[in-house]
Amino acid sequence: MNATALPTFRKHLETALEHLPAEARRLFHGRGRRWPGLEQLTADWLDGQLLVSLFREPVPEFLNALLSLLNELVTTQAWQQSGARALLLQHRGRDGAPLEVIWGTLEPNPVVREHGLNYRLTLGRNQNHGLFLDMRAGRQWVRQQSQGKRVLNLFAYTCGFSVAAIAGGATQVVNLDMAKSSLARGRDNHRLNHHDLSKVGFLGHELFKSWGKVRKLGPYELIIIDPPSFQKGSFALTKDYGKILRRLPELLTEQGTVLACVNDPEVSSRFLIDGMAEQTPQLRFVQRLDNPPEFADIDPEAGLKALVFAQG
Repeated sequence: MNATALPTFRKHLETALEHLPAEARRLFHGRGRRWPGLEQLTADWLDGQLLVSLFREPVPEFLNALLSLLNELVTTQAWQQSGARALLLQHRGRDGAPLEVIWGTLEPNPVVREHGLNYRLTLGRNQNHGLFLDMRAGRQWVRQQSQGKRVLNLFAYTCGFSVAAIAGGATQVVNLDMAKSSLARGRDNHRLNHHDLSKVGFLGHELFKSWGKVRKLGPYELIIIDPPSFQKGSFALTKDYGKILRRLPELLTEQGTVLACVNDPEVSSRFLIDGMAEQTPQLRFVQRLDNPPEFADIDPEAGLKALVFAQG
């Protein structure tokens, strides 16, 4: 990171503050490497709270310059007219990813909106706040594809896909994640949208020990696979993804569809296409979903990969 590049960051923020979105959005994506010297810096607008994140611990010169920039930002007319309630800095390169309040008052559990749906976040306690903003197009695709379908949401986290699926008319969604606290937040997200919880299942289990239960609740017309790159003791992407792909035929209906995702900059979309061809050749690759434009990357294969496969 280079402190001389920070004026570019400030210019982006000031421009964004004059044209703020009505819903949660990324405002600056340095991780897309389009702005040299700012590769580890992002900024997200969370419906009134601006969250700036450092993904690596910078040298003191950069950090001091960034803090000066942020303290100056809150004195500008653009900031004062934005309606912002807080400016936050998260140090994701430090143990525990601590959150620093630069200005205003932290709202630790805000409700944000995306495509008209509500999601509750958790700020200041975890590295991730509960909604991956780069998956916005994926959630909207699921919403558009779910009418009348039974949906399986693997590695459900806080059930963003599930909320989108029920909003899109899914008859049933089964969410599986080994983190029961994340599923509890997912249940809360459904309540925020006044959804019928009798249509939503929450399985707090490790996937590879739960195939029988998952299969019993199927078959499914739509399966979503969005795993972490690594989950200690339970999942390693390059080692374990194929084990999921080979199980798909016993879970899917004859006309079933799969949304398979990878968000590791070192793993390309070819990994999923070739893996599916090897493990379940009857599922053909249909399309890769476009990522939101604010997540543009100099190498598209380094960003989120969300791929659609279908039977036949």
